[in-house]
Amino acid sequence: MPTLDGNDPDAIARAARRLADGELVAFPTETVYGLGADATQDAAVRRIYTTKGRPADHPLIVHVESVRRVDVFAAEVPAFAERLIQTFWPGPLTLILPRRPGVAEMAAGGHPSIGLRCPAHPVAQALLAACAALPRPVPGLAGPSANRFGRISPTAASHVADEFGPGLWVLDGGPCPVGVESAIVDCTRGAPVLLRPGVLSREAISAAAGQPLADRLPLATPAPRAAGTLAAHYAPRARLRLMDARQLQAALDVLGDDVARIAVYARSPLKARSSALLLRRMPDDAQVAAQQLYAALRALDDAGVALIWVETPPAGAEWEAVRDRLGRAAASG
Repeated sequence: MPTLDGNDPDAIARAARRLADGELVAFPTETVYGLGADATQDAAVRRIYTTKGRPADHPLIVHVESVRRVDVFAAEVPAFAERLIQTFWPGPLTLILPRRPGVAEMAAGGHPSIGLRCPAHPVAQALLAACAALPRPVPGLAGPSANRFGRISPTAASHVADEFGPGLWVLDGGPCPVGVESAIVDCTRGAPVLLRPGVLSREAISAAAGQPLADRLPLATPAPRAAGTLAAHYAPRARLRLMDARQLQAALDVLGDDVARIAVYARSPLKARSSALLLRRMPDDAQVAAQQLYAALRALDDAGVALIWVETPPAGAEWEAVRDRLGRAAASG
């Protein structure tokens, strides 16, 4: 099946019926493309784990049409989580909530909590609405990033096709406007705990929650498992290394002309003795850098290099999501 036009209502309807039949469909969100399955069909969700090569105990994020679907999956929603929903949904924020017993156990990786998100992308919204309107409604879609487990997330339909080939249905909604995964906030321990940063600032999340946002809480109950929080993740095939501008320039000076299998992704102007060096400019704006990050890493990887040297992003809060993803990618090397 070729890639489908995500703006075609007939394509949306066909994709929704396929999902209801227990098949997989990749779809765009504002963050990255997701590999979707009916979150309430364990057999369908198991196909996600198999297709991605993902450990079955590593939970998936479930995408819902609106706040009306939260009660299908969540046993309770704390008041501060309600405030986060009202402020940021639809949008790039995932909430970890206590899971309703007997619901979406496979999507939750067998854990008593579940990650829920309402995406803002119009194609995702149309697909979720079509799923909810079926004779046997599909209340939510399990939708991890549509890539092999641990590798670079896809931000274009072509990335998904490159990853899995023509056998997978893909709704094409164009490039993802955010470009990195949603922030994840744990709402199961009495206070909001940030498990994964995203483009939403800590300050904005804290203000909406009405209380401070923590990185961790010293509670006896361990933090729930959540998608995309492994120390090593989002990695290209090439080994990725983070360096500051001085380290990069010093390494290039030492190498001289021996740069044939090295790519550099940096904001700072660098000098190379050889024109053979594959050098790509990282945007100075943090939001633009986030939107382009995965596409840039894929392009460098596709060039067949063995090493990708990346300039460490600035320390500012607006760069936190990019720093996080690059740090995890570097840890995979």
